[in-house]
Amino acid sequence: MSIASLLKKNETVEDEFEAYICDDETTQALVPVLNEREWSTSQIKKGGIENAIRTLATATPPKFLFVDLAKSENPMDDMNALAEVCEPGTMVIAVGKENDISLYRNLINSGVHEYMVKPVTTEQIRECILAAENTLRLANETEVHVIEDATDKLVAVIGMRGGVGASTIVSSCAWIIANDMKRNTAILDMDIYFGTDALTFDLEPGRGLCDALENPSRIDGLFIERAMIRQGDNLSILGSEASLNDPTYTDPSAMSHLLSELKHNFNYVIMDLPRNMAAEYPLMLSEADEIILVSDLSLAAARDIIRFLALCKTVAPDKEVKVILNKVAGAGLVEVDKKDFEASIERSVDWEIPFDAKLMVQVSRAGKPLPQAASMSKIVKVLKSVSANITGDSTENSKGSFWNKLTAGSKK
Repeated sequence: MSIASLLKKNETVEDEFEAYICDDETTQALVPVLNEREWSTSQIKKGGIENAIRTLATATPPKFLFVDLAKSENPMDDMNALAEVCEPGTMVIAVGKENDISLYRNLINSGVHEYMVKPVTTEQIRECILAAENTLRLANETEVHVIEDATDKLVAVIGMRGGVGASTIVSSCAWIIANDMKRNTAILDMDIYFGTDALTFDLEPGRGLCDALENPSRIDGLFIERAMIRQGDNLSILGSEASLNDPTYTDPSAMSHLLSELKHNFNYVIMDLPRNMAAEYPLMLSEADEIILVSDLSLAAARDIIRFLALCKTVAPDKEVKVILNKVAGAGLVEVDKKDFEASIERSVDWEIPFDAKLMVQVSRAGKPLPQAASMSKIVKVLKSVSANITGDSTENSKGSFWNKLTAGSKK
């Protein structure tokens, strides 16, 4: 085995398995299984599910998580708390001393892979982990099939006012879809002069978008590949930083050709569309498969979202329109409360993202995308829900994922 292989193996062992156990007998039954798999026994920790919750609140959850419920006063409450610090895909195996069929059913229905009653044997643990591996493998095979069959989709995201965070939502959702969901994704930053999507990833936008709009006859797969900047294996960005001394006229037919070519080359295109351009070129709305309006709880934004909802109904009557409330502060700290806001726009909002100025400053200083720098924050959890909705990855239909099932249940 090469040195590189050894390093890779050491780097991933903590991501593979962790156990939080209350007694020595269960530990002794588990150790032979870890040795067979060459998993480190240092991943067995004392303290049961309470310690798991505390530890995983500040660490990346493993692929397989073994937790002891023996000292838990309310197992289901603890499981809900554990779900808050786990990520989609975590396979949870629980062990406890309570032999109760109702508890077993509740745990299984909540997304726990298996619940075993103490005392447990090495053979029981071995078979349980094998079954969990098979479940995860089948889920991954299904995901690959879904990715291969994914249809092209263009999503237009429009901020109702400057500073409501539409660009942050675009870059975050695109990063999640590209990196967590492994979809071939593009960001189209239509703010030719002041776009910030490339800047979010510490990249130079270049002149790709301007060149595409100025030379629509040249737009093809090769042109798109050369004009876009790559952030990663599955994420590319098309934008520009046009000179302020060089006013640009945009031909609607060039826009339409560009959007069509992008959809042909990517599974998902997330378009950061300035509100003035959406108003001047309603074609951009009609070309989109889905429209997301981003607002805050201000009077001006409430006014403008009413106008945009009416515009969408006129120019894109068959398109799905979603509303995101961003930077939602506490009661008494907003111009319009949520109830009045929804009454004025005559519909419910689809997502509500909390305001956390301190976190956003920390993320900015970290120089990383929001979902990467603060993956377990409440803001990112909402953005993951938005991303799952865009791709159609319904949490209710995800099998074998502890986090997905519990969070889905909590939203009903």
